[in-house]
Amino acid sequence: MTQNTGSPQPAGGRSGLGDFAPKLVELTDTVLFGDVWERPELSARDRSLVTVTALAAL
Repeated sequence: MTQNTGSPQPAGGRSGLGDFAPKLVELTDTVLFGDVWERPELSARDRSLVTVTALAAL
């Protein structure tokens, strides 16, 4: 897991989808990993546990 340094880090999908669907990559970076992932209601540990549990359930 990387530390948030305040500057947006490009997602891994940017290299694969950046030219094809730049708006999708922008939304993923800003909404999903910016707004949703960084919410203070859950600790980083709890967010990670929820993510791993959801992936295992799939």
